[in-house]
Amino acid sequence: MDTSYVWYVSYGSNLMEHRFLCYILGDQPEGSSQRERGCRNPAMPLKNGKAVLPYPLYFARERTKWGEGGVAFIGHERNEAYKTYGRKYLVTVEQFLDVTAQENSCDEIEADLEEVIEKGYIHFGQGWYSRMVYLGEDQGYPMVTFTCNLDMHEQDLNPPPATYLITIAKGLSQIGLSCGEAVKYFAQTPGIAGRMKDDEIEQVIKTYF
Repeated sequence: MDTSYVWYVSYGSNLMEHRFLCYILGDQPEGSSQRERGCRNPAMPLKNGKAVLPYPLYFARERTKWGEGGVAFIGHERNEAYKTYGRKYLVTVEQFLDVTAQENSCDEIEADLEEVIEKGYIHFGQGWYSRMVYLGEDQGYPMVTFTCNLDMHEQDLNPPPATYLITIAKGLSQIGLSCGEAVKYFAQTPGIAGRMKDDEIEQVIKTYF
């Protein structure tokens, strides 16, 4: 594999391209209270496209830069029965590490991509997204994402704030999902399941499809 570039595979708010580019270029995404500082190298991703992750999606935590409510994580158990929608961006390793640092609210991180590929995952730091996970390869480049060090059963599940749900919905629309498909997807996700009805979810996101 060529490890000068890496596919960063997103499954939360970075499904929406403009939101992800705030991490590259430096900007404040709509709905967030925080301006992102951007990457040292502001070059645009070489490619991007739809991806599917074989890990369970869930929403947890209580308050974030998006407001009151949870944010997206994936569980630690790999299982091909899970179909979590993602979007992959082909960026430099330096850019990926800069994005990871911003997601973890720190200046920089130290992570060995070769170790991630060899072991399947590594833990680093104490941030919310400090578990780096290897997802395989695509077009000769490694696919990597990050999630919480804690697994799903160790977290307090919580539905996301509307601003965050809308941002993910916009991303799902950009990778080709319909409003009905997005509603069904959200409704069965831990953190939302049993806490928001289908019509409540649709009311929040329908404008963006």
